[in-house]
Amino acid sequence: MPTSQRDYYDILGVTRSATADEIKKAYRKLARQYHPDLHTGSRKTEMEKKFKELNEANEVLGDPDIRKKYDRHGHRWQEAEAYEKARQQAGHGFGEGRHAGQEFTTEQNFDFGDVFENLFGGRSRGGAGFRGGAAPGQDLETEARLTLREVLTGVTRRVEVTEPGGPNGRTVSRTIDIKIPAGVQDGTRVRAPGKGSPGRGGGRHGDLYMRVRIAPDPVFRREGADLHVTLPVWPWEAALGAEVLAPTLAEPVRVKVPPGSRADGKLRLKGKGLPTASGGRGDLFYTLQIVMPQSTSDEDRKLYEQLGRSQHSDPRAGLLKAAHRG
Repeated sequence: MPTSQRDYYDILGVTRSATADEIKKAYRKLARQYHPDLHTGSRKTEMEKKFKELNEANEVLGDPDIRKKYDRHGHRWQEAEAYEKARQQAGHGFGEGRHAGQEFTTEQNFDFGDVFENLFGGRSRGGAGFRGGAAPGQDLETEARLTLREVLTGVTRRVEVTEPGGPNGRTVSRTIDIKIPAGVQDGTRVRAPGKGSPGRGGGRHGDLYMRVRIAPDPVFRREGADLHVTLPVWPWEAALGAEVLAPTLAEPVRVKVPPGSRADGKLRLKGKGLPTASGGRGDLFYTLQIVMPQSTSDEDRKLYEQLGRSQHSDPRAGLLKAAHRG
């Protein structure tokens, strides 16, 4: 069932006459703006709600058939569809009631439960009675927690759905495999059509949605499809240059630290990030962190003393100048 009652066109910021391409472009633009991964704290919680609302609007308006139903019936298009099937199932022989053949729009306040009851409840001909009309099954939602390595490759999650319907009122279970594509974003809903609860009176099954949550990683920080890592180096590696072993989501690789590297300098490995929706790959960035040895030997101390006697500019000169101006 919809989680929002806001008009879907308003959510996407498009007119009701917008083309499919305009809807797609609007969704992609807002998805980048609202994506929870790009926000923190209370702002992240707010963006999660907006992102969910945005995806819901895109699922409806991005499907031409569903969009037509939404344009006619609004948020209750699923109930309207079920009512129409129920009315057709009833046939002309049952069409003498006040609801038979009736048209309705978004503005009209229909109780579809009453409509089904009037169409089918307790009415029979020749002893053959209908109880309830065709109605779609309920959508189900579950959650999957993924690591960044699973995001890199994609993964299949197995879900067990339990529902009533077995003999003697017992519940029955179904096992469903849902494929989660590589590069999926946190908060994305992966849809398995027709895998939700069964419909009533011959109505279609609902859908099964899997909400993806990405677990924080102790090493890698994600920004869209790019990955960021803090890479420690010794002072002499930064000063003289070095080839060091660095982590990736796959196997470690050797990267070159240029001579004269500074703290917080960045190294980039192109295409070593996460997959993108367009089929490409993001990049992997290393931020250099110059670390000092926990202890120094007498020889190390002599080398530092020798460096201290050399002529160097004051590294705090810019700081002192800025403070004086302030």
